Amino acid sequence: MPKEFDKLYTDYAETVKRFLISLTGNIDLSEELMQETFYQAIMSINRYNGKCKMSVWLCQIAKHRYYDYLKKQKHYKANFSDGDIFDMITVPSKDDSIENEIIKRDEVKYILKCIEEIYEPYGKVFMLRIYGELSFREIGSVFGKSESWARVTYYRAKKKIKRKADLYENNL
Repeated sequence: MPKEFDKLYTDYAETVKRFLISLTGNIDLSEELMQETFYQAIMSINRYNGKCKMSVWLCQIAKHRYYDYLKKQKHYKANFSDGDIFDMITVPSKDDSIENEIIKRDEVKYILKCIEEIYEPYGKVFMLRIYGELSFREIGSVFGKSESWARVTYYRAKKKIKRKADLYENNL
C-alpha cells in the first residue's frame, strides 16, 4: 500500500502544488497545504469514487484545505507576495537589461493587482487556468460547475483584467 501512495504523490504533487500556488500566491504556504492535502487524501482514499480524475479530486481536497486555512487565519483574500509569484511568471532572459526586467516586473505586479481586485470567482479561475495550468473541465469540477461555466468565467476574467489594464495605461 505505501508504494501506491508514493506513486500517487509522485504523479500528482506538481499539479496540486501549482493549483495551490494559483490559489494562495505563496509558494511556502502552498507546499504546506500540499502536504496536508496528500495526508487528507490518504486518510480518505476510500471515498474516491472514480467519477472525476484523480487530479481533480486532489485539487478539491487542496481547495478545502486552503479554505480551512483562511478560516483559521480570518483572512479571506489571497495576498500575492512579490517574490513568490514573480519567480513563477518571469524568467530573466540573457538579452534583457536590468531596466527591461524592472519594467516587466512592474507590469506583472500591476496585472496581479488587477486580478486581486476583480470579484471572485473570476480571479481564481484566471489564476487556475494560467498559473495552475488546469483545463476548463478541471476548473469547473473544482468549483462544482460545468466546463462551459469555467470557459465563460475565464473569458469574462480576461475582459475585466484587460479593462483595468487599459484604464491604467490611459492614466499614465
